[in-house]
Amino acid sequence: MQKVNSIRQQVKQFQKDGFVVIENALSESQLSAIKADLAKWVEESKQHTQPFGQIQDGRPRFDIEPNTHTSDKPALRRITSPAEISSACLGVVKDNHALDLVTQFFGPNIKHWGNKINLKLPSSGTEVRFHQDFPFEPHSNEDIVTVLFFLDDVTLENGPLEVVPGTHKGPLHSLWHNGVFTGAVSEDVELQYKSEAVSCFGKAGSACLMHSKLLHGSAANSSDLARCLYIVSYTAEDAITLVPNPLPSELDGIVVRGERTGKARCTNYDVELPEYPKEVSFFGQQDKAKNM
Repeated sequence: MQKVNSIRQQVKQFQKDGFVVIENALSESQLSAIKADLAKWVEESKQHTQPFGQIQDGRPRFDIEPNTHTSDKPALRRITSPAEISSACLGVVKDNHALDLVTQFFGPNIKHWGNKINLKLPSSGTEVRFHQDFPFEPHSNEDIVTVLFFLDDVTLENGPLEVVPGTHKGPLHSLWHNGVFTGAVSEDVELQYKSEAVSCFGKAGSACLMHSKLLHGSAANSSDLARCLYIVSYTAEDAITLVPNPLPSELDGIVVRGERTGKARCTNYDVELPEYPKEVSFFGQQDKAKNM
């Protein structure tokens, strides 16, 4: 009975605030396997001075922070679709404890949209401007959740996710400014909401489940401890994409819970369509906001 009550509370918080943090979203074996792969990729990045590897559309899979990356202090900041090259990451996409909770949010039929690893290594300087995910990934309905698995202990010092509770119920803010898709809300919007943001932190293996419309960002890592997240996006099976996936993958749209219905469910909303990224990653898109 206690477990049922806990799940109900988690669902209520997600509906009210647009996010919920849970412990033990990954098993110990899942966490250690992903971290082992990640350590190899960080080590490999030391041999490169430019983004490297390749995803389905030809862009590099591994993105590095251009201003701070060195062989001595690597600043690998994004790995796109790691589930295509890692059995550990693929296993988590298909089965994890957070996914069980997603079925309580959106119903029994759930599919995968995309996956990536975002890294904030010590002294990397990587930060994330405030934005909502939904304008990057508009669908026929709004039942989309981003699950951020903590691969390290997340503290107040190493650049935790900052979310603004309840903003998933509000407007979709423009990520376009002066005709440029920056992937970030305007400075005015950020100033309006940033004081209301709360930090999401916890032990490695925990996860934050965040509604796609929730306003969020994060500061740079100011500690000597890494803060890496494995991020997996799930949608209700009857949410049909309106744009090409910005992280194209052979795993796009696979059903991970329930069954394929062949139906599309539509809700009424307005959203500015995103620009398909020419840059290596989301961070490259947000870099344009710094120069405006």
